[in-house]
Amino acid sequence: MLKAALIGLGDISKIHSPAIKANPNVELIAVCDVDEELRNIVPEARFYIDYQDMLESEALDVVHICLPHYLHNPVTKACVEKGVHVFLEKPLGLNTEEALEIVYLEEAHQEVKVCVCFQNRYNESFEMLQKIALSSEYGKIVGIKGLVAWYRPKSYYDVNSWRGQMEFAGGGVMINQALHTLDLMQLLGGKIESIRGNLDQLLDYGIEVEDTASARIQFENGATGLFFATNANAENSSVELEVIFEKGKFTIKDNILTRVTENGKKEDLIEDAKLPGSKFYYGASHVKLIHQFYQCIEQGTDNYVHAKDALLSIQMIDAIRKSSDMKKTIKLEG
Repeated sequence: MLKAALIGLGDISKIHSPAIKANPNVELIAVCDVDEELRNIVPEARFYIDYQDMLESEALDVVHICLPHYLHNPVTKACVEKGVHVFLEKPLGLNTEEALEIVYLEEAHQEVKVCVCFQNRYNESFEMLQKIALSSEYGKIVGIKGLVAWYRPKSYYDVNSWRGQMEFAGGGVMINQALHTLDLMQLLGGKIESIRGNLDQLLDYGIEVEDTASARIQFENGATGLFFATNANAENSSVELEVIFEKGKFTIKDNILTRVTENGKKEDLIEDAKLPGSKFYYGASHVKLIHQFYQCIEQGTDNYVHAKDALLSIQMIDAIRKSSDMKKTIKLEG
């Protein structure tokens, strides 16, 4: 039986903890958080306020890291160097430089697995859309559109001030709310040639990070991408991912994959599973990816989201930021 631990007991840990407990081959034996008031939130697990103490005291197989962005790099490094497998909440790092450090760490410790939580790759709607794209049944992809129109009040940044500071968050809406959308766009579109982007702050929150971002992505295969994300909407609207093929158009919206038929009507193809009692945008694929990662640990297989797989999404964010600063198109290095 795998011995698991959870570092960070914030909102997202409430998805991880039940997923760990639901697996009969895994035991959650320890949790860690600097807030001692959370000591009894997982009563069956031993509580630590220092992750280093936990790593020294417990014989762990896997650790789930659910921490603020700026702690992802050092805590992942400590776990990997201790020989403990890591399930890391996104993002991979604050920027490309940090993300590469984890990629190199993964390469240097091939006996230790690092899985990045890009669970939306495992949504039923996206899995079907990806199969359609790979089949070439509708021809080549001509364009991809990714839209994220959400709302975050000022209190969201006030309660956890790190979210509004570049030094600790690595960015705003792109890295926090829209990273999954960027990841799915590049999975569908393939290798990126260049990006032209723009960042803005439409909300008067006094934060350093962007609350709105837009970009045009040029893929090497000739397809183009349009990306738009904001936290300045009136509510959290459904993320929209649209793919235009030479002979058809498909859209994921409201967690349903839809095809526009030849006569212009919309045909629903598949709907994502939902996780009762959680935020709608979390979906149910955390559990799927977590259990798949455990299986890879037990069987010594590699069918999960590696650090190297999560790198491009961070490079896209850096390119959009650089393009916005320099007001020009940025070529992505191969």
